[in-house]
Amino acid sequence: MSTVPSMSAAGQSWEDPTPSEWPENDYRLLCGNLGNEVNDDVLSKVFSRIPTFNKAKVVRNKQTGKTRGYGFVSFSNSLDRAAALTEMNGKYVGNRPIILRKSKSRTDYEALERRRARTFTQ
Repeated sequence: MSTVPSMSAAGQSWEDPTPSEWPENDYRLLCGNLGNEVNDDVLSKVFSRIPTFNKAKVVRNKQTGKTRGYGFVSFSNSLDRAAALTEMNGKYVGNRPIILRKSKSRTDYEALERRRARTFTQ
């Protein structure tokens, strides 16, 4: 079940539509140290050889169009995400070495419930 986060500030509220662009049960990596020459297509080509690759997105500044230096890559399988993390970290994408980290945008609520159940029963 995908929810669209809503935000409010200064008496105005709005919804963030970007979570609906991503697959619902995906595993994401945060890709840091991206240069201005890297776009969604370049990032997709780098990770497309991984079987469960879904989507890549480079975050850009709306006013200037330049990258903010980071982006996200989505996978359907957690094992493929782990393999990409170890295999691709430090490889050059464009003119810079990419820095990969697990994204905190996805929370596995089922795993959290299992962990809580184990700690209370012991």
